[in-house]
Amino acid sequence: MTDKEIIKVLEGRMGAKRFNHSLCVAEEARRLAQKYGADGDRLYTAGLLHDITKETSCEEQLKIFSDSAIMLTDIEKGAIKLWHAISGSAYCKTVLGITDEEILSAIRYHTTAKAGMTKFQKILYIADFTSADRTYPGVGEVRAAADRSIEEAMAEGLAFTINDLSANKKAIHPDTFEAYNEIMIAEKEVLK
Repeated sequence: MTDKEIIKVLEGRMGAKRFNHSLCVAEEARRLAQKYGADGDRLYTAGLLHDITKETSCEEQLKIFSDSAIMLTDIEKGAIKLWHAISGSAYCKTVLGITDEEILSAIRYHTTAKAGMTKFQKILYIADFTSADRTYPGVGEVRAAADRSIEEAMAEGLAFTINDLSANKKAIHPDTFEAYNEIMIAEKEVLK
């Protein structure tokens, strides 16, 4: 499926604001890919697709989970905001015929992150955090970190997520903690 075909699908599946966000993430993913020596074309595609089911009803997402034999964890069941990453990856594979496992996995973990992420997956995660349309307090720090080091940007982004979720008394996915701990341990190793 070409990026032009994907854009047509997106236009039919999301409102203007989410569509613009997807384009911005795709552009930022390409920019970061060039900076860090990753495949910019594939990351652009992943950026386009990352929120493909973000505006999909809970009922349709539950059907995608069922059709794809996806079992949500208790934390995922209670965090509907995470569903689109899981359903989006499955939708891309089963409906759009996307077979690139790295794109599918980057979409799957663009909200929670996880330990053992590839550079490709980290770039999509950070591109979603730092795209041009983002205006949340602290985005400047994450953008600056992204221009210095993808690892530093991951540390900033994960810390922001953990702080935000805990401040709002929301459950934090174990994958997020594991990704954060891995980055922090690796950072300490570098300082030795």
